[in-house]
Amino acid sequence: MNRYSSTPIVSNPISGIKYRKNTKYPQIPYSINDIYVVASDGDRFDSLATQYYNDPTLWWIIPTANPHLPQNSLYAPLETQIRIPADPGTILSRYNQLNS
Repeated sequence: MNRYSSTPIVSNPISGIKYRKNTKYPQIPYSINDIYVVASDGDRFDSLATQYYNDPTLWWIIPTANPHLPQNSLYAPLETQIRIPADPGTILSRYNQLNS
């Protein structure tokens, strides 16, 4: 999934330069079905997304659901508890609604 595909492209009326609007991320509610893991050495959000969602491009869901984690890195901090949201489909639907 190209997560920026639903973010609108707009043009600056003066310069004509095209750019994407800011991407908005949904609030991710807790669920009884969420999975919790403790990060091991070398864990990355994309590898966790592959393991739990079968899609590495959904890596951004994991740090978004865990605001205490670094938002500017693919690496999960060692021995940090990480919540893996159980329903990426609903999250993607909310994401697309916010950015269409």
